[in-house]
Amino acid sequence: MNLKIQEVVFVSPYRAFRVNKSRHIVHIVDDDESVRASIKFLVESVDLTGIEYDSADTFLRDYRDAGPGCIILDLRMPGMSGLEALDLMKQQLILEPIIIMTGHGDVPVTVRAFKHGVFDFLEKPCNDNLLIETINRAISADILERADREKSQSIRVALNSLTQREQEVLNLLVSGQSNKQIAEHFFLSPKTIERHRSSIMRKLEATSFAQLVRLSATRVD
Repeated sequence: MNLKIQEVVFVSPYRAFRVNKSRHIVHIVDDDESVRASIKFLVESVDLTGIEYDSADTFLRDYRDAGPGCIILDLRMPGMSGLEALDLMKQQLILEPIIIMTGHGDVPVTVRAFKHGVFDFLEKPCNDNLLIETINRAISADILERADREKSQSIRVALNSLTQREQEVLNLLVSGQSNKQIAEHFFLSPKTIERHRSSIMRKLEATSFAQLVRLSATRVD
């Protein structure tokens, strides 16, 4: 008798919570090995990648920014505490959203954590649905924040490509002066100022004066 062995495939009940098809990274910082393993299993069931760290020191030593993701951080661990780690993360410009997950939640600790700019605060034991939903929101926020930073950087590069005279003309334009007034200021012809203005618009890829003003504001962000 030939017996067919049917392959059993695990289908996660949390697939609806996926951010997208990319395997974004969830950094899991907790001294409890069973907690780390449980969270890693959960996030990888929805096609995310879980990376475990057994202490805040280990995380700060080994962390690498590999694209959109989030950090799950326990507050009370041997050695460096989660709150101490938050200070060092800020110093090291670790910008991924941080989800505090601890069994020792209280109002003062929660307030201190949010003052450090954490994304959310969850108490152990945490419902799987709530945890995945919070991770989903955190990663979505990180994707948007990274896009904003990339856009701001590209604008700064474009602004830095302006010649000194173009920067001077831009400053006067956004202050509300007309081409004629700027021409008189520099003892140039209005046509010359118009050429500078056209060059500025082209380099910054601005399609309107209002957009030019918004792009110029990036210099002081």
